[in-house]
Amino acid sequence: MLKFSYFFYNMKSLTLLNMLFVALLVLFFDCAVSRECTNIPTELSSHTFRYQLLNSDNMTRKEEMLSHNHLTPTDDHAWANLLPRKPLKQADEFAWMMMYKQMKNRASGNFLKEVPMGDVRLDPRSIHGQAQQTNLKYLMMLEVDRLVWSFRKTANLPTLGVPYGGWESPDQELRGHFMLSVFLLVFVLFSDSVVSKECTNTPTELSSHTFRYQFLNSKNKTWKQEVLSSHNHNHLTPTDESAWASLLPRKVLKQEDEFAWMMTYRQMKNQNQGGKKSDFNGNFLNEVPLGDVRLDPDSIHGQAQQTNLKYLLMLDVDSLVWSFRKNAGLPTPGTAYGGWESPNQELRGHFVGHYMSATAQMWASTGDETLKNKMTAVVSALGECQEKMNTGYLSAFPSEFFDRFEAVQPVWAPYYTIHKIMAGLVDQYLLAGNNQALKMVTKMADYFYKRVQNVIYQYTIERHWRSLNEETGGMNDVMYRLYTITGDSNHLLLAHLFDKPCFLGLLAIKADDLSGFHANTHIPIVIGSQMRYEVTGDPLYKEIGMFFMDAVNSSHMYATGGTSVSEFWSEPKRLASTLQTENEESCTTYNMLKVSRNLFRWTKEMAYADYYERALTNGVLSIQRGKEPGIMIYMLPLGTGVSKATGYHKWGSKFNDFWCCYGTGIESFSKLGDSIYFEEAGNNPGIYIIQYISSSFNWKNGQLFINQKVTPVVSWDPYLRATITISSKKEGSSSSMNIRIPSWTTSNVKASLNDQVIPVTPAGNFLSVTKKWSSSDVITLEFPITLRMEAIQDERSDYASLQAILYGPYLLVGLTTGDSDLKPESGSLSKWITPIPAEYNSHLITLSQETANSTLALSHTNTGITTVKFPNPGTSDSVFSTFRIILANSTSSQFSSYKDAIGKTIMLEPYNLPGMLIVQQGKEKSLGISDSSEPRNSLFRMVEGNEGMVRLESDSQKGCFVYNSGGTVKLSCDSGEQDSDFMGATSFKANGGISNYHPISFVAKGLEMNFLLQPLFSLRDEHYTVYFNV
Repeated sequence: MLKFSYFFYNMKSLTLLNMLFVALLVLFFDCAVSRECTNIPTELSSHTFRYQLLNSDNMTRKEEMLSHNHLTPTDDHAWANLLPRKPLKQADEFAWMMMYKQMKNRASGNFLKEVPMGDVRLDPRSIHGQAQQTNLKYLMMLEVDRLVWSFRKTANLPTLGVPYGGWESPDQELRGHFMLSVFLLVFVLFSDSVVSKECTNTPTELSSHTFRYQFLNSKNKTWKQEVLSSHNHNHLTPTDESAWASLLPRKVLKQEDEFAWMMTYRQMKNQNQGGKKSDFNGNFLNEVPLGDVRLDPDSIHGQAQQTNLKYLLMLDVDSLVWSFRKNAGLPTPGTAYGGWESPNQELRGHFVGHYMSATAQMWASTGDETLKNKMTAVVSALGECQEKMNTGYLSAFPSEFFDRFEAVQPVWAPYYTIHKIMAGLVDQYLLAGNNQALKMVTKMADYFYKRVQNVIYQYTIERHWRSLNEETGGMNDVMYRLYTITGDSNHLLLAHLFDKPCFLGLLAIKADDLSGFHANTHIPIVIGSQMRYEVTGDPLYKEIGMFFMDAVNSSHMYATGGTSVSEFWSEPKRLASTLQTENEESCTTYNMLKVSRNLFRWTKEMAYADYYERALTNGVLSIQRGKEPGIMIYMLPLGTGVSKATGYHKWGSKFNDFWCCYGTGIESFSKLGDSIYFEEAGNNPGIYIIQYISSSFNWKNGQLFINQKVTPVVSWDPYLRATITISSKKEGSSSSMNIRIPSWTTSNVKASLNDQVIPVTPAGNFLSVTKKWSSSDVITLEFPITLRMEAIQDERSDYASLQAILYGPYLLVGLTTGDSDLKPESGSLSKWITPIPAEYNSHLITLSQETANSTLALSHTNTGITTVKFPNPGTSDSVFSTFRIILANSTSSQFSSYKDAIGKTIMLEPYNLPGMLIVQQGKEKSLGISDSSEPRNSLFRMVEGNEGMVRLESDSQKGCFVYNSGGTVKLSCDSGEQDSDFMGATSFKANGGISNYHPISFVAKGLEMNFLLQPLFSLRDEHYTVYFNV
């Protein structure tokens, strides 16, 4: 000990701060907590390789390795964040610590205690004693001056002796590790024990659904073995002790202790007594029944809903339940679907769960009886499967998958699928009144309660927490929901056991430690914790939800309202580096909408309603491919010159993909009416109108029928106008209409009741009108819409110029394959971002020619003119094959179609290159693209050609026409002879433009080119750019 006393003395000037930190850690937590949610990718995670790299003379190899980007644990991952990162009020700090310790120490079980190590002596003749003595001799051999040599060098103190070599050499980056290991070892011997465990994401690649699908379908056995072996890497992360108290002793309880533990647990976690449902009433806004809301079929939301309904009706019952029947040993008529629902895929069955939820929501939203018959048939078929297996278990895969899950062996998220099936059955019961569905989901809950209980009793609660590193969907959420129906305390307990402590614990202490987590694994856990707040009233879970939403929105959110890149959260406020094709997994937007919806119901805060509108408009409406049923996307590309049709996944197919985002997609478009209206109960009941979507609402409690009509928004008339018509069913007491004044509008909002002006509150508040309503009441609203720029969430100065353009709630993107440099002018954005007039659509034209084998369309590149196979609408080729006619020598641009331009001198502007024109570059030379500063060479006279076609004659070189020869488009001159081939090559069929300007379209001035801006949700396969350099 004398030697170590000298050692501590020499170290105290260098490590005083570290020692104080460790002491605080021991004082408040009784354990050291770390979080390292991922290995450093691949080779650099090997200490051996790192040592080789640092000592290598191969500079090329070193440069290659060091240039890779690696997300590595920060200091925050090394020790627990003891307090919220946002400063607490001083008065709150002590209360927070007391709350934590009360929560942590609430369980005072009769646990065995560790004895002080100093009170134990090993027999020196035993093998353990001999090993200890050998190690002691080694420790005594080490010289203090040599151990601390590099520390003194770093601190600019005299360096006595000679430093040790190897990893402790002064030129090694890991130097100091050995000495601190000795220090911490001795420290531990004289303090409470340090406890850590594995509680993480599934390591790196295996937590990605995309990667898992590739892995399971690969025939490369060597690679698969390498992946599986790397799956077992240990990761130190916060223990559940750092989040809240351990729920069970680590050693197995005796059977007779089971009941006592259950009672202790319920007292500790469950504020209600005897397993009864809580009487907590949070004074929340109430959801209105989905069946009481109807969307206007002519609105963009109504059209999206109808497109989805067509897809749900396309799907075949036998194909959907094929794998369920196979698993139950029943006959399997029909053919199984493909993709993730294939019989060889481990996640099979997940989409069927989503289908039950989506059809229940869609039936409530539309009342379609054909759909009700189909969804009832699915539930009945699954009921037969469950009855055949006779254990309560129900899935499309065998229960052995859960053996692997419980053994913490690789398996593709079996609880994820179970959550979807259970949630689907709950929705079938709640929305469609299917009592069989409730019986089925209750049997499933009982089965999995016993299963989880068995894991805990055979092993420990530790094993269960470790298994939660695999994705479990929203198991906590669905079990809390089921508990509100059944009141069964087992259902509540099972819900608690899926509240992943290591993740929620980080949020409880307000640590934005999201980077590296698989986003859609963990957002549903937060949703479940929100349900826990609603069920138990524990305010901690309200705070968790609010902090999580703040963390995502302030540091991890794109302009769409979406989050994640390649399924994971990246470093906070570093989003510029993540822009690509694999942004914003659609599932994450679906789930973030749930989080914000709950928070709005609790708080009525406008920020949550604004977020909901942004994410729904840009993140949800953007994932359908127009009005094509069953065509949706997995990721929403946000890079430069990207397209929804490119990237890894591209657009999905109707029957052969069934990604996770297909499941959430069919739900999103089935419940578009669920967050337009909310109800406030009480003596003065009220309605909150928070989304401007053309719809009607039958408010039964208020005895009112409300019809909301929203005029479609356009760019040339910058207002959102809504009319709310109220029909009273009978005279009654007064009630309130609380109407959202969006944060994106200005101070010039206008509102009237029955043509009488109403004083309007500032933007970001609610306009409240309270009265006894009659059938003649009409509220009219007019919200000015302005353009605004929004910087990407990236605090690095190199990316300060990267900004998105929004018009009210609509994200505008530029139709470009790569350019992104804008040329802003001082003053208002409206000076250099201008609306496209309504009449411009009638000026659009596409010119084509028939050949022996196909139809060719005149098209452009950025520099010239060519021909392409006649494109389909909604593609980039359709963009390049559309031109705007500009009449020359005319003070008016008014004309109804291209026919009005025949016989006139015109110019042709490429649709997506405003300000550029097709230009002549000389006889027998190809046509080019240039700006409009020299219009002389861009003038053509549109004249009649063959059989109803048109020709384009050069205005400056009479007798010379636009001529197509084998894809080469040039200016060629008539020889004066009757030449039918020449006439054919210069005659084009004229049609209206394949592409059209969306009603919300603008032109933005650019550095090298101008940009056509349109809403992201309006695009299909066109290439676009979201963020611009400004």
